[in-house]
Amino acid sequence: MKKNIHPNYESTTITCGCGEVIETRSAGKDMHIEICSKCHPFYNGGGDKLIDTAGRIDKFRQRYNIKEGESSNKKSAGAEKKVTAEVNGN
Repeated sequence: MKKNIHPNYESTTITCGCGEVIETRSAGKDMHIEICSKCHPFYNGGGDKLIDTAGRIDKFRQRYNIKEGESSNKKSAGAEKKVTAEVNGN
């Protein structure tokens, strides 16, 4: 390896929005993150729990008239008939 071209690999503190503090080593300085493995639903088993800090999920549900608990990937009967007709050539 060439000398004096690589960044310093130092101790770093990563702080999450939930209060979790992680000590690690990195070339970067101290970091502040919004979500970590302690509070992310994928890692803590809360897969149905959504993290929505800016109201994006509510805006999406309002735009497409989706109620709480209702799946957004349901197709309407008219859309299915249209796709079937296009496939059959009718």
